[in-house]
Amino acid sequence: MAKAPGAPLGPVPFADVEADSGLVSGVPEQLPEEHADPDDLVSALPSAPRPKGLSSLRLYDGFWLPEWSVPVAVALQRRFEPRPDDVVVASFPKCGTTWVNALTFATMARRAHPAAGAGHPLLRLNPHQCVPFLEALFGSRRGEARLAALPSPRLMNTHMPLAMMPGGGGCKVVYVCREPKDMVVSLWHFHRRLHPELPLADVFEAVCGGAVGYGPVWDHIAGYWSASAARPDGVLFLRYEELLRDPAGHVRELARFVGLPFSGAEEDAGVVHDIVNLCSFGHLKTLEANKTGHMNAGLPIPRDALFRKGVAGDWVNHMTPEMARRLDDIVADKLHAAGLTFLHARE
Repeated sequence: MAKAPGAPLGPVPFADVEADSGLVSGVPEQLPEEHADPDDLVSALPSAPRPKGLSSLRLYDGFWLPEWSVPVAVALQRRFEPRPDDVVVASFPKCGTTWVNALTFATMARRAHPAAGAGHPLLRLNPHQCVPFLEALFGSRRGEARLAALPSPRLMNTHMPLAMMPGGGGCKVVYVCREPKDMVVSLWHFHRRLHPELPLADVFEAVCGGAVGYGPVWDHIAGYWSASAARPDGVLFLRYEELLRDPAGHVRELARFVGLPFSGAEEDAGVVHDIVNLCSFGHLKTLEANKTGHMNAGLPIPRDALFRKGVAGDWVNHMTPEMARRLDDIVADKLHAAGLTFLHARE
């Protein structure tokens, strides 16, 4: 799609878009109608028993959503209008969202912000400050207005299942999944930043039973996997472990998918490797923007909780063989019909 003169060359860092700009200053900071009386909306929905440290859940459209996000899901379904050049990074929690946000932003914005440049936004902002969280935006009219005011192309991220994303065929979706055992361990460590006493067994049992935020995890994965098979030009399905093995190759695939393939001159200049290096776990973890401050999605969790190890296979240091076998068998059974497997799940 042709851009107007002066239009941005890629997504703008969301933190740099002022909430009180002229485009949204006339919109009052108020809750949409879905949030006006959330008790009426969620009280009739089934709930799940929760161990201390895990948020309350409600079953909505077949998925266990955190209570606060049920009105958000309704608002998204009613009012989110994707543009053809929108890109949404989607994932189940603790599956590589922060890294893929950074890689996608750096790839799409590389003409306005060269990855090797000293003033790159990712050097001063957390990736989640560059890529807005749809669930946070649809919690208020002002948030929705900020999203609507963003210039194209827009880049956003979500944990919502595909079923909660209306008009899914109207934009491109980059989905990243992770080997479920590593996801469980990462989710446990994440929640322990607020509740250090939380046992791994509690998180493990919640995941195995399907009643975990945005779960069941297998249905979340299967929805995006099936969509990627049906619409490969609309949904790119990435595996965290494969990204770790070949980040440069996957950055090239990502660039082609969003319609911005690297030119021969960019390849010769090392632009791909500049992006990989800028967004590497080791580099992002050292930046002040990722060592201080807290997340902006209503959670008082330090940003450094997003950068623990960034490896594959850490589950072996926490799970018993029996736990691993049980989760492997559940996931294999649930994803068999979708034709999706996790290779070397017990190595």
